[in-house]
Amino acid sequence: MQPRNMSMSGVVDLAAVKAAGEAKAKAEQARAEAARQASQGGGTAPAAGAVPPSALVIDVDEAGFERDVLQLSAEVPVVLDFWAEWCQPCKQLSPLLERLTVEANGRLVLAKVDVDANQMLMQQFQIQGIPAVFAVVAGQVLPLFQGVAPEQQIRETLAQLVQVAEERFGIIGIEVDPNAEGAAEAAPAEAPAGPHDALLEAAVVALDAGDLGGAVQAYKNVLADDPGNTEAKLGLAQAELLARVQHMNPQQVRTAAAENPRDPAAQIAAADLDLVGGHVEDAFGRLVDTVKVTFGDDRDAVRLRLLELFEVIGADDPRVTAARTALARVLF
Repeated sequence: MQPRNMSMSGVVDLAAVKAAGEAKAKAEQARAEAARQASQGGGTAPAAGAVPPSALVIDVDEAGFERDVLQLSAEVPVVLDFWAEWCQPCKQLSPLLERLTVEANGRLVLAKVDVDANQMLMQQFQIQGIPAVFAVVAGQVLPLFQGVAPEQQIRETLAQLVQVAEERFGIIGIEVDPNAEGAAEAAPAEAPAGPHDALLEAAVVALDAGDLGGAVQAYKNVLADDPGNTEAKLGLAQAELLARVQHMNPQQVRTAAAENPRDPAAQIAAADLDLVGGHVEDAFGRLVDTVKVTFGDDRDAVRLRLLELFEVIGADDPRVTAARTALARVLF
């Protein structure tokens, strides 16, 4: 089982992923802290970072791949299950992987990737058929197997993965607290998550007052505590877009874009105006076309802006789905 560096160009930026040495240092720190607590006879209270068993199986998409897989892989091996609703073998394999992941009790996390909704990831991993199973450890990819394998073989593969993660990278996994599951279920669904409601309301008030900088900061404050907050992510994307176009001269921007079809900055600015004006497909098409004719850092800047505009519209919008497919064809 040999790891290889995962280049996610076209999907994510690996710069945010901790190096294996940092992961090892963190694991050793965790061991030392656990030993210290044990020596002090610290009762049965779970560690502050403990998660319920349900958190060991997650759904991931392109937008959250860096946070939910690459960054997490510095703490625990992340197994990737590429599947689709129409795939019958997937319906046999996925429940088995879920069960074995929960049994591993924090030594693994299972990340499920719907290939129909995440074609860029499927292309990037060069998947020819599903189900396909990979692992990511400290930002590096380990191909595991394709198709449905016998349970004993899968158990052995996962055990080897855990061993590689610990011996080669010092990654020992995350702590699981079964009691946290009951607490989460007992909590009322409408319970506010700390101060987020107030912060979100502050962002809306700032937007209404035309204070785009204040709105951006308020949404960032929410996301600092709760990176997965959908309302804050959408609000931040919209506020940042409005802030970018606030002082633009539309005529100058469109003239520059028409005269410089290969200039990424000119096309990005025009795409922002397109989107604010409600011309969603024009904005997406403009940036996809610009990706075709740019390279290196210029291409990456255009791609990243396109992903930001996807956030403004929302992942479930069919125009976003179509644009993702078009972008994948250009990149791969």
